[in-house]
Amino acid sequence: MAKLEEEQGGMNGHQLNPLNVSRSRSVCETVNGSHRYTVKGFSLAKGMGPGRYLSSDTFTVGGYQWAVYFYPDGKNPEDNSLYVSVFIALASEGTDVRALFELTLVDQSGKGRHKVHSHFDRALEAGPYTLKYRGSMWGYKRFYRRTSLETSDYLKDDCLIMNCTVGVVRNHIETPTQLSIFVPPPDLGQCLKELFTSGIGSDIDFEVGDETFKAHKQILAARSPVFSAQFFGLIGNPNVDKIVVEDVEPPIFKAMLLFIYSDELPDVHDLTGSVSMCTSTIMVQHLLAAADRYGLERLKLLCEAKLCEEVTADTVATTLALAEQHQCAQLKAVCLKFTAARENLGAVMQTEGFNYLEATCPSLLSDLLATVAVVDDDSSPISRKRSGSSNIGLNLMDSVDLNGRRMKRRM
Repeated sequence: MAKLEEEQGGMNGHQLNPLNVSRSRSVCETVNGSHRYTVKGFSLAKGMGPGRYLSSDTFTVGGYQWAVYFYPDGKNPEDNSLYVSVFIALASEGTDVRALFELTLVDQSGKGRHKVHSHFDRALEAGPYTLKYRGSMWGYKRFYRRTSLETSDYLKDDCLIMNCTVGVVRNHIETPTQLSIFVPPPDLGQCLKELFTSGIGSDIDFEVGDETFKAHKQILAARSPVFSAQFFGLIGNPNVDKIVVEDVEPPIFKAMLLFIYSDELPDVHDLTGSVSMCTSTIMVQHLLAAADRYGLERLKLLCEAKLCEEVTADTVATTLALAEQHQCAQLKAVCLKFTAARENLGAVMQTEGFNYLEATCPSLLSDLLATVAVVDDDSSPISRKRSGSSNIGLNLMDSVDLNGRRMKRRM
């Protein structure tokens, strides 16, 4: 019986369903604004008498109007005009306006030794100042001794400059958004890619080798200036429905079309069915050439970046030749630097790609020789410059004469 009562008590006292907890928070912050006030002809303002002031134009901060009051002979008669007084006043209707203030007398000598009276620095100690009604003010009766002011760097050409900052305190309540709607990322590229894959609504066939690819002329024209001119240019044919493409392999052309529709670099491994780095590099090389041929600058840059990541001794020579032929300056620089490295140059010169480079772009050998010299200067002491790298440099020089013509290379 006792056990039963204990279980019932536990259910009544502890095993309660969790409550839904709502949340909110009060946020106190300041809305800040500044006003630069200049008093020109300070000497003429003296003698106005205590309690008399010059006023700035009104300025707005935090939804209220403010003004700066400057008392050349001080605010209080008992100070006998020994001090100048400066105040910031509430110039519009308002009750219990809470604010922070700062008055800065500007050093006009250029030394940056400004005289700063800041309420912001003391906010944590005393809190904001409360202005009860229009005309309430904050400031200093003894802002600066007048005789000291007249001989200071704050007065120049009978002119004073003051920066006045007001921070109006605002309170508001923040509550978490109760309803959260998930907005999926854009999928236009995926939708167009599916349109290409399905061939729905296609109006042009490309015969590439033994394969045929269906596409949409308007999409191609929107993405490629070459296709735009071919279909809708002055000598274009908008009614053409079949084009035979030469000098491009089917996988390369398909990859280019996939990019045109999806705006993404296709996965080369999916297209070739190979995980070989060399195969991937060759595919991207051909894709870069196709991108340049059809004016697809973004695809060309994507291929250039991809090739920069996949530089190896086996592929760098052909990639360098490609970079030269298609004006890829960054790719060319990466390839030259990689090839010129002491640990890479010998292996690169033994590849078939280097022979291709000599045959197609002999001028690049001069660029390579210059890069070798720079790399040696950056990384080797003088004694090492006269060792192995110099021999390699001589071998490069044997490959090209002064006019850039190819000559027999000695190894």
